[in-house]
Amino acid sequence: MGTSVGESLGGADFDGVDDDDEFPEAHEINVTPFIDVMLVLLIVFMVAAPLSTVDLPVDLPSSTASPQKKPDKPLYVTIKPDLSVAIGETAVKRVDLVRSLDATGEPDHDRRVFLRADRGVPYGELMDVLEILRSGGYAKVALVAREATPAPPSPADSRP
Repeated sequence: MGTSVGESLGGADFDGVDDDDEFPEAHEINVTPFIDVMLVLLIVFMVAAPLSTVDLPVDLPSSTASPQKKPDKPLYVTIKPDLSVAIGETAVKRVDLVRSLDATGEPDHDRRVFLRADRGVPYGELMDVLEILRSGGYAKVALVAREATPAPPSPADSRP
């Protein structure tokens, strides 16, 4: 039992450097793992992006107005074809609309509210919801429509 640890392991040198089998230094970066991580992140964002939009089936009217810049977290109020009202995708009663908007986490009355209404919603119902929002202190309301291409001028419009 008179052998040392170094002798029992074949005389290996434990100072961190093996003089006989020294590997050459690699001056290159392996980018394959980096590309793999980026592809996984791309897939995650491609799956998550459609989930962050409002997905209530509403037949919006079209408009040829130039589209405005949308904020990072838009607040949508939707009037569905059955005249029910929703904030985002959560249905609310009309009498609770302002209270529910205040409870969304940011009761900022200067925040823009995007109002979406189905094409079949009567004008009076749309005005009722606008009035509820206005009386609750939400004066900045934007109406949402689908983008449409402008119609070409008809020959009757070109006559002097």
